[in-house]
Amino acid sequence: MSVFMSAIGKLVRTTAFKLSFAYLLIFTIFAFVGLGYVAWNAQRLLTEQFVSTIEGEIDSLSNLYRFGGLRRLVTSVERRSRAPGALIYLVTTETGERVAGNVGALPPDVLGRTGQFETLYNRTDETETRPDVAIVRVYLLPGGFRLLVGRDIEERRRLRDIIQRAFGYSLLFIGVLGCLGGWFITRRVLKRVDDMTDITRHIMAGDLGGRLKVAGTGDELDRLAENLNAMLDRIGELMRGMQEVSDNIAHDLKTPLTRLRNKADEALRTARTPDELKTALEATIDESDNLIRIFNALLMIARLEAGSAREGLADFDAAEAVRGVAELYDALAEEAGVDLEVSVDDDLPVHGSRELLGQAMSNLLDNALKYGASSDAPSKTISVSAHRRDGEVRIAVADRGPGIPEAERGRVLERFVRLETARSRPGFGLGLSLAAAVARLHGGALRLEDNEPGLRVVLALPLKAVELPQPSLQTAA
Repeated sequence: MSVFMSAIGKLVRTTAFKLSFAYLLIFTIFAFVGLGYVAWNAQRLLTEQFVSTIEGEIDSLSNLYRFGGLRRLVTSVERRSRAPGALIYLVTTETGERVAGNVGALPPDVLGRTGQFETLYNRTDETETRPDVAIVRVYLLPGGFRLLVGRDIEERRRLRDIIQRAFGYSLLFIGVLGCLGGWFITRRVLKRVDDMTDITRHIMAGDLGGRLKVAGTGDELDRLAENLNAMLDRIGELMRGMQEVSDNIAHDLKTPLTRLRNKADEALRTARTPDELKTALEATIDESDNLIRIFNALLMIARLEAGSAREGLADFDAAEAVRGVAELYDALAEEAGVDLEVSVDDDLPVHGSRELLGQAMSNLLDNALKYGASSDAPSKTISVSAHRRDGEVRIAVADRGPGIPEAERGRVLERFVRLETARSRPGFGLGLSLAAAVARLHGGALRLEDNEPGLRVVLALPLKAVELPQPSLQTAA
């Protein structure tokens, strides 16, 4: 019993049950008002028909009295009183003595009233002492005689009883169906919510692969489940990224840390003069600077992927930023014997960070110089371009180096990934990862393409829509 009461209590406390009960209450009120309006109009129309019938009878009988006298009136009243389903008729003298009609008894003050009104009465042919109710009208005839014509309201009373029974059954039917429907809807919604709760408990317990069920109906619970699943997918990606970073730090930083330690140990064992100690310290400092650069790059990538770098975003011209970075690398390209070709459109507005875009461009140009200036490159040319294409600003850095195989282009965007052909050159495998993170922060993407030969890296950013000034209307003189 306690389990049943607990289940009922849980059901009653749900939002679905409360909403169902509120809808049921509102619908019941509307049904009550609607049925009441129908019943009131039916009674009114029936009463108007009664009154119209009484008025027609009084007009007819008064004309008979006017043209045929009392005898003809009495004859007509007696004949009409004996007809099946007859109205109520009564002809009396000025003192109230009955002359003709089918009314046996009336309250004493009825014959003195005017207009239509309801009154008690007894028919002459009835044996029951319980009086009936009728709508009547008293008409004063010439000569002091009074004519009473009325209509029993038993039909109206039966109609009212029928409407009341129908009203009661309808409300009962609505209540039962509403409760059953509310229980069914609440149980259905509660089951889906319970399923979501169970899955979230498993997820909180460590099962990050669990996902909420989607029924496929497209309702609000499906939309909620889809959004939560997308959020869980994103959380899973971030956690996998954190795990990869941890693994990469544990493996890829082990070598420079070991090298740093060995150099310090070698300096302690072999250095004999101040110059040798100074040289060992300088090598240690250089190795430390490399480690600091690695950690700075990792922290920058983590901030970009977490979205914490969005506070400093603003509108700027990507064309000026690309030209500025290209000018900085012009001297480095000349020293390396590389021709740097620049082609940039004017006015390329984007919303983002000029500094982060410059950092990404620097990484791409560093890679291009590293591989485009190699001895096995067929042409020592690096091209930098920025153009408008399909609502995007496409910034491209292309070289004529060995390039990257198509099967490896997705993998090299991960942290610390370096191909076998690049391990002989300095670097840590973070440049493309940082550029890809900058692209995602700006709502764009980083694509690696074949430059035939060489590599073409395209940084696609959404072009910011510029609101054109509205022309002012001047009134002609």
